[in-house]
Amino acid sequence: MIPTLLKAASARLAAAGIEDAREDARALLRHALGLDAAGMIARGVAAPLSEGEAARFEALIVRREAREPLSQIIGSVGFWTLDLIVTRDVLTPRSDTETLVRAALARITDRSAPLKILDVATGTGAIALALLSELPNAHAIATDISPAALEIAKANAARNQLSGRIRFLETGWADGVEGRFDLLVSNPPYIAPEVIATLEPEVRDFEPLLALDGGQGGLAPYPHLLHEARRLLNPGGHALFEIGHDQGAPVLELARAAGFRSARILADLAGHDRVLAVHN
Repeated sequence: MIPTLLKAASARLAAAGIEDAREDARALLRHALGLDAAGMIARGVAAPLSEGEAARFEALIVRREAREPLSQIIGSVGFWTLDLIVTRDVLTPRSDTETLVRAALARITDRSAPLKILDVATGTGAIALALLSELPNAHAIATDISPAALEIAKANAARNQLSGRIRFLETGWADGVEGRFDLLVSNPPYIAPEVIATLEPEVRDFEPLLALDGGQGGLAPYPHLLHEARRLLNPGGHALFEIGHDQGAPVLELARAAGFRSARILADLAGHDRVLAVHN
C-alpha cells in the first residue's frame, strides 16, 4: 500500500537528516510513477506498485538518502512561474532569488516597454527567463563562464518558449559585452571559501564550486559587477545583485565606493538581507 511505503520512505529520509522528508518522499514517488499530483489522486492509494515501480522508487530514495538534491534527482525545479531543468552543472534556483525578480519588476514603470536586460553568471537562466516571462517586449543577454551551464540555460529558454528573446554568451562576468542595458541582474558566487565545508551536503557535495565560491569574505565579485553596472547601464537603469544574508553592510559600502549613492539593501520574505539594488 502506498501510505505504508511513503511512511517507511519518509522515516528513512528523516533519519538521513532531510527536513522535508515526507514531501520529498511524495515527490520521488510521483517521479518513479511518472505521475503528477492529479495523476496520483486518480491512481488512488490502494493500487499496489509493480515490481518495476517499486524498484525505481527504492533507487530514488537511496539517492536522496545520500543527500543528492531533490531537484537533481527529478531533473527540474519550479522557479517563479517557470519549470527549469537542473543538473550538477548549475545551482538549483531557490525561492530567495525570486526576491531579486520581484525587486527588478518593481522598478519597471512600463512592462510593455522594449527593455534590454543583462544577466551576469546566469546559471540555469532563472533570473533572465523569469523577467522575460513578465516583460513581453524585453530582450536579454545572459553570460556564464561555464559552457555546461549555458547549455542548460539554453534548454530552459526553449522549454519555456523564450529562446527568441534571449542570447547567451560564454564569458567571464560581462567581459566583452557592449551596449547599454535597462536592467543588469546577477546571482554571483557569494560564499566565503572557509564556509563552503559547513554547507548542507546537497550544496557542498552536489552543486558546482564555481557557482559557490565568492572569494575573500564572499565579496570578491561585487566590485567588478558594480564597475560593469557603471559601464553598461543606461541613464536611469537599475542593477540588482543577490547577496548573502550577512553581507548587507559590506556590499553597501562597496556600492557607495563605486559611486552609487542611492544603493539599497532589500530583504527576502524571511527578513534577511538578500539583494543589493543600485541605479544610475
